[in-house]
Amino acid sequence: MIRTALTELVGVRHPVVQTGMGWVAGPRLVSATAEAGGLGILASATMTLSELDSAIAETKQRTDRPFGVNLRADAVDATQRVELLIRQRVRVASFALAPRPELIDRLKDAGVLVIPSVGAVRHAEKVASWGVDAVLVQGGEGGGHTGGVASTLLLPRVVDAVDIPVIAAGGFFDGRGLAAALAYGAAGIAMGTRFLLTRESTVPEQVKQRYLACGLDDTVVTTRVDGVPHRVLRTELVRRLEQASGPRALLTALANAVRMRELTGLRWADLLREGRAMRRRRNLSWAQVVMAANTPVLLRAGLVQGDTRAGVLASGQVAGVIEDLPSCAELVAGVVAQAEQVMDRMTRGHRWPSNGADAASR
Repeated sequence: MIRTALTELVGVRHPVVQTGMGWVAGPRLVSATAEAGGLGILASATMTLSELDSAIAETKQRTDRPFGVNLRADAVDATQRVELLIRQRVRVASFALAPRPELIDRLKDAGVLVIPSVGAVRHAEKVASWGVDAVLVQGGEGGGHTGGVASTLLLPRVVDAVDIPVIAAGGFFDGRGLAAALAYGAAGIAMGTRFLLTRESTVPEQVKQRYLACGLDDTVVTTRVDGVPHRVLRTELVRRLEQASGPRALLTALANAVRMRELTGLRWADLLREGRAMRRRRNLSWAQVVMAANTPVLLRAGLVQGDTRAGVLASGQVAGVIEDLPSCAELVAGVVAQAEQVMDRMTRGHRWPSNGADAASR
């Protein structure tokens, strides 16, 4: 086994993390990842508080191994969700945005590890100074909300800037990537699209096949989904969103805000308060805040309902190189075995196939 600061910190067997993808990372996928020896992260942004409670309980029924929950730091009920994680004795709280220092302190006092995601060196330095336990850094190759700096440039800078474990995300899909991340000084890798394309993923089969048919140029970073850079598959819907006028896009977002309220059960007052917090924290215009309502609804249409014409399919660039649908156990074992082979060849000075076609990588 490959032991790193991440495996020692969390208590998992392998330095492999499955990211908290909305509508995708549910109890089945998270528990399968945990059973495979990795760290599964349950996505909670698309759940009500009671749904999250039930999802945590189901995950704990499926596995007794460590797992995490991804939270929105700017959610209206973020404090209640933190208290839920503490009551349920969840091992890791991950955040898509930097959590408030008081939330970090509350979680750490209760023994919950705090691992936020960042896309810039200054953000890593800030959360490290607030006492988080580790940080996940995503390069521009990653799916969903992403930045413009490649992992190969961002990762080593973050590793040099902080003295806590760093998890590398964005562009990772096999053992060669794990070996490379470890060489840069990371304590492990996180993968989203690669875990989306596993047998335990609940994404509809026809949608998985749409991903598998992708080439390397079949993703695009657009701001027309929710006002901020978002890497998604190139679909007809994305093309229409890109071409939509300002007023038309705003009306679409308003309609989706209504649908999102129905899905989450939030009151209009809560949505308004959440919108204000989002506007302040992300420095967005009100038009962008309203557009942000597009994301959960459009992702749900594609990733849950399987409608590729009416839904958005978040994706990392790695979709263009993934060709199979392994189980989580096969994926994690293959990634670790291939990484060990690569590192062994490096230390022995041997060459390996340029296409990395080791049996263990499949």
